[in-house]
Amino acid sequence: MSDFDYELPPERIAQHPADRRDASRLLELDRRTGRIAHHRFPAIIELLTPGDVLVLNDTRVIPARLIGTRPTGGRVELLLLEHLGGNRWTALGRPGRALRAGSTAEFGAGRLVATVLAREPEGVSTVELEHEGELLPLLERIGLPPLPPYIQREVEEEDRERYQTIYATRPGAVAAPTAGLHFTDELLDDVRDRGVAVGTMTLHVGLGTFLPVRAERVEDHTMHEERYHVPAELAELANRRSGRLVAVGTTVTRTLEAVADVDGRIHPGSGRTSLFIYPGHRFRAVEAMVTNFHLPRSTLIMMVAAFAGAERIMAAYREALDEGYRFYSYGDAMFIHSREAKPWSSP
Repeated sequence: MSDFDYELPPERIAQHPADRRDASRLLELDRRTGRIAHHRFPAIIELLTPGDVLVLNDTRVIPARLIGTRPTGGRVELLLLEHLGGNRWTALGRPGRALRAGSTAEFGAGRLVATVLAREPEGVSTVELEHEGELLPLLERIGLPPLPPYIQREVEEEDRERYQTIYATRPGAVAAPTAGLHFTDELLDDVRDRGVAVGTMTLHVGLGTFLPVRAERVEDHTMHEERYHVPAELAELANRRSGRLVAVGTTVTRTLEAVADVDGRIHPGSGRTSLFIYPGHRFRAVEAMVTNFHLPRSTLIMMVAAFAGAERIMAAYREALDEGYRFYSYGDAMFIHSREAKPWSSP
């Protein structure tokens, strides 16, 4: 894990989004040569080529952070993770002692009550929810966007819109696919005008994406499963492309690699993936990637290291630090690619 560590001054962690979605910076990294160039995000239009297929994750973040009270009157927080069916969900909560099996908490002045059914490893609990009416509309009223803990401020009204991509349509994520936060409708129109096809798939971001790695050896980490759906229309677009398959974000990369066969063909369908991509992975389908800058010692920095080579990624991160880039969810972006239109495995 120490191979994927770096020091980041706290002031470089973006606490707010850029004034405009497409005002962020874009570091271009050639995964074949290691060449680096610096742009503003709209330059992505020129870096894409006619015949490419740009793939977006259309998952929508639910306001899954709930703040409520225990029967004793103490404060409790609950982060809903995944719907298990019926009224049951997996969740993280704090304080941990308040989430023993059999304990309860209420939220939204009693409009939602959670009962803990079981406590699992890594602090994950199974809870049963009792609530008024439909759950998602209720969460929109009483829940908060689940901003990452490194955004050390209170949730603001702008976060309800800015912590969503403009194409988020399928509720179910508890973290945003942040590489997509930089796109605007106008920018996507310009991408299409350039002769690049745009397709969507769904991966509901959950524990598999953001759970910290506690093992020292990469191979000892176990990825949690996340739900995906790859529509037939996207598979057809990808399989008949003349250019590159360009993933917007690590969630798209993970999904496409999970459903690709040994020849790189994308197979449509729904399911769950626990695919863990780290150096040594041979990419079957994805040929270019838009991504943000990731936490040290995380599965996400390991994935981009697998894509471009660990030395090149760490060199790019050092240059981004030297050049004043903003990091993490609300920060700047990278475009990792080469002009080759065939899958290429990292050194």
